Amino acid sequence: MRFLPPGTGSPRPARRLTALTRWTLLTAVCLTVLPSGVAQAAAPKNPLLRSGKLAATSCQEPPIIDRGVPLMREYLTAAIKCLNTSWSAHFAHAGLRFRKPTVRFYEEPARRVCGVRWPVNAAAFYCTERATLVFPLTGHWIEGRTDLYPLKVAAHEYGHHLQSLTGVRSAYEARVRADHSHQAELGRRYELQADCLAGVFLGSVRGSLPRTERDWEALSGALRASGDDLDHRTHGTGANRLRWFERGYRAVSPAACDTWTAVPSRVS
Repeated sequence: MRFLPPGTGSPRPARRLTALTRWTLLTAVCLTVLPSGVAQAAAPKNPLLRSGKLAATSCQEPPIIDRGVPLMREYLTAAIKCLNTSWSAHFAHAGLRFRKPTVRFYEEPARRVCGVRWPVNAAAFYCTERATLVFPLTGHWIEGRTDLYPLKVAAHEYGHHLQSLTGVRSAYEARVRADHSHQAELGRRYELQADCLAGVFLGSVRGSLPRTERDWEALSGALRASGDDLDHRTHGTGANRLRWFERGYRAVSPAACDTWTAVPSRVS
């Protein structure tokens, strides 16, 4: 989820592992939709979708807990290093300008972050105006976990940074301003694209991760459980979140992440 003058963030997986948080305040920008024709006309022009496959890279995933000691900051620092290495090389190869995001860690949610009040129930999120990834080191999304879910959340938020770098965010915001009536659907298209980009990254580093098939199955289950509830339709159903993540994971290419031209049922 992204954040600030419409931002994006990852919802705290409540008891059912809700993945990317309802960032309505900080993610107004990631909750909009234009008439399907407008979205379809703009999507193919985005350079990210035409940048080719993400090269396989080695990502050393450290333990998030070691002998009972939580190492969330160290884990996320290593994850961001992997993401920077992978995507910076990809952008260079595609002739695209790249800049690393700023990263901030919080032991506990603060009163204000990135110039606004800390959103309720927020897990990780991305401050769009400051190109900053924000990671609270508490909450169901990361505390006591040893699965791949925290890595996926980090990769999703990083996906919002990629959307900002390549003009997806600015195009999205323009669409939001032009047609408020489709805001919720556009927002889901924006969020599901970040899910897909997270899948692209995890697919590119899978061979280097010390994980079993059971770990990947557990991640699939967590993604299915992270869908929207009936009152907050911001990120998509669990089935669609998993579907777009798997599209990116299997293709290992941003080309698989064109949520803007997908039929409405695939971004519900």
